Amino acid sequence: MALRPVQVNIKALDHPAVGRFWAEALGWHVQASGATTYVGPGGGLRWPHPVALGIDVVPVPEPRTAAKNRVHLDLATTSAAHQEELVARLLALGATPADVGQGEVPWTVLADPEGNEFCVLEPRDVYRDTGPIAAVVVDCADPRAMARFWGEATDWPVREVSDDHAVLRAAGGGGPYLELLRVPGQKTAPDRVHLDLLPYPGDDKEVEAARLRTLGARDLDLGQGDVPWTCLTDPEDHEFCVLALP
Repeated sequence: MALRPVQVNIKALDHPAVGRFWAEALGWHVQASGATTYVGPGGGLRWPHPVALGIDVVPVPEPRTAAKNRVHLDLATTSAAHQEELVARLLALGATPADVGQGEVPWTVLADPEGNEFCVLEPRDVYRDTGPIAAVVVDCADPRAMARFWGEATDWPVREVSDDHAVLRAAGGGGPYLELLRVPGQKTAPDRVHLDLLPYPGDDKEVEAARLRTLGARDLDLGQGDVPWTCLTDPEDHEFCVLALP
């Protein structure tokens, strides 16, 4: 049994506007807009997409706090010129420079129109086949323990692991990496960004959620009421959801 990451969930006050930003940022399309705004690669709505992680922008009534998100996206580039052009285009779309204490680094840290941080990376060979999203990056205290949890929770094998960094990716390659990065400090506020996972056909969502609890996940009550998904947190309190099969 395993779950597959299928989308990145971003909370927003103005979900259509944030959805449009991410569609333009990634060169994707707003494929569905109603109660939420779903953004994915072109070619018509394919959910779940076989390779890419879509972005589902979900409305919430409360504004983002000043606390840095502990989950963010890294965007891939293919050259120094591409990185420069992408940063300029994102700023024109409404992104703003962000200072998260990064100092002098070869990547550029920005925030989307509602303040969610993300990085535009310098070109790296490892991200040549990921598509526009190079990685979903999770700040944590113990990458080894987190790699054990997420490796067991999903069907993404652990590609590398150390005391400071762990990397997972879909077994077949393609699409983004999941990177667990050791960062000082503790989580102080709910994240505006999290992963949504989906069972495989024939698997049961409640059985999968129970399995995750044995691995260290905990139930999360956000006041969601009776919904078809299950809200949980991982062992370091990062929120995520287990969705129901369509």
